[in-house]
Amino acid sequence: MSLESVSAFFRERNLDIPIIELDVSTATVALAAAAHGVEPGRIAKTLAFRLSDGRVILLVASGDARVSHQKFKARFGKGKMLAQDEVVELTGHPVGGVCPFGLASPLPVYLDQSLRAYDEVLPAAGATHSAVRLSPALLAELTDGEWVDVC
Repeated sequence: MSLESVSAFFRERNLDIPIIELDVSTATVALAAAAHGVEPGRIAKTLAFRLSDGRVILLVASGDARVSHQKFKARFGKGKMLAQDEVVELTGHPVGGVCPFGLASPLPVYLDQSLRAYDEVLPAAGATHSAVRLSPALLAELTDGEWVDVC
């Protein structure tokens, strides 16, 4: 179903962005980078956090970037990564296939500056063996993403 919601997301916007489906898992940054033949930084990982005020946000960052607790707290306050079952419930996507497209619930999307180092990035597309290729600028446009510096 997640692949379908991502595909519908692109169709609704009249975009011809092919969803890449592979026969191997791309559920981790390392697996995705190897499967797509790119450096880990080009993999756009989507992380889900619950903030101390109860809001849930998605953070998309370069695959080789690490969230800085200090920067995150300065920007958002305290936050905690969601448990797998919450991620699936709120995004509609399985862990390893989470992306900011075709979400089950509308969630604010934040894009870490680390993505801007690349002309093209590969976020998942709703399944643990899927991805799309697009520019960080298009990713921001499609998700109404706000650029932040938290890694």
